[in-house]
This record gives sequence, structure tokens and C-alpha cells, in this order.
Amino acid sequence: MTAARPAALVTGSATGIGRAEAIALAAAGYDVAVNYSRSADAAYETAAACEAHGAKTVVIGCDVADDAAVKAMAAEVRSAFGRLDALCNNAGITSTAPFRDLDAIDLDEWDRVLAVNVRGIVQVTRACAPLLREAKGAIVNTASIVGLRPGPQPLAYSTSKAAVVSLTRTLALALGPDIRVNAIAPGWMEGDWMERMLGDNYDRLMERRAKMTPLQRCVTAGDVAETAVNLIVSNRFVTGEIVVVDGGFAAST
Repeated sequence: MTAARPAALVTGSATGIGRAEAIALAAAGYDVAVNYSRSADAAYETAAACEAHGAKTVVIGCDVADDAAVKAMAAEVRSAFGRLDALCNNAGITSTAPFRDLDAIDLDEWDRVLAVNVRGIVQVTRACAPLLREAKGAIVNTASIVGLRPGPQPLAYSTSKAAVVSLTRTLALALGPDIRVNAIAPGWMEGDWMERMLGDNYDRLMERRAKMTPLQRCVTAGDVAETAVNLIVSNRFVTGEIVVVDGGFAAST
């Protein structure tokens, strides 16, 4: 391996959880491949924030549902860093159909959500597995609390995240002992995603959820990133686990 620093690829790292994970990994001493699908400007901003921590970065535009593009991305990571020690499968989308309205489900949209959120993980993991095996690396997938218990999220999204939970456990068996695979299941998280989901009710409902949470606030992208880095760097004998990050809400309700 040619690089002195370990290297990480974070899919969907232009904004949100992926951006926080990329920056946290840079701060932990990793060079970082920043992936985006549509938000190029934001991706370069993420890269600049990583570089402020001394990281070497490469910014790669790639739709994770496109297998040829995914294979090209893995090749670009190898070319840039010569190694891959960590993969955060974070890229994800949701649908617009209200979860109670089955007639509102657009099947093309359904297929697109599953293609990005589930098939995308398979394709990126498969393309990166040779590099990760060489490094005895780790994978962290972004699941969701609605992948573990019912919640008012669009059915395509909830179904995809339940699949991520199962896929994480199965990949841990398939890729061990060389590669560890875990996932994070965030609860209600502050930021743009929940603002879009809750609309005008965002402030009221987030405040209500915080009051019902043992740690008295909702999750932040930084909380998820901190957990991701710990799973990659510190938990050397942990694989196949789904770590709930929600301040204790799910455990106490």
C-alpha cells in the first residue's frame, strides 16, 4: 500500500450525515473520497472542510445505483489513495408518498428508492471489497430507526432501511473475517431532511420529541459521525451490529 494515511470513501457526503462523517474521518487522520450525485458545489465544500484537517481528498460524482459508475469510482479511489480502509455507505433518498396512502405510491419512485438505498450499498460494497480486504477495513452503513420499528416515513424508505439492517448483518457474515460491517440507525435528526419531512410542524414536533427523549434532545449529524468513526477505529471485535443513535428514545418508549 502506497499511502501513509488510511483512506475512506463516504457516499452521499455532500451534505448531512455523509458530510459530517467525511469531516470526522478527516479529523481522525483519514484521507477522504467525497462522493455526490447531484450536489457538486456542496461536495467540494465538504472536501475543503476535510482538507482543513490535513486530509488529501478526491471528489467523485457517481450515482450509486449505476453499477458501471460505481466500478469507476472504486478505481478512482484506488488511483488516488492506493488503499481503502473505511467505507461509509450513506447515500440515500426517500419518496414523496404519505405512509398511510398506498394509492399514492409511485412504483417507479419505489424502485428508485430501493435502487439507491439498497442496491447501491451492494454495488459499492462489491466494488470496494478488494481494497477493503487488503486493508482489513470496515464498513458502516446508514440505516434508520424506521428500519427497526414502525414510524411515519414513506413505505419505500422504511422498507429500504429494513433491508439495510438485514443486508448489514448478512454482509458481516459474508465478508468476515477480513472486513467488519456495521450500521447506524439514527432517530429523529435535526436538519434539512426532517425539515422536509415535517414541513411547518418541524420546530413543534422536534421539540416534542426532544422532551420525550432521555437525553433531552434530538440526534445531530455529528452524533452519527462520531459513532461511525468509533465503529471504524475503535470497535475491532464488533461486526454485524445495528447501533441505534437516538438519545435513548426507542429504548424507553
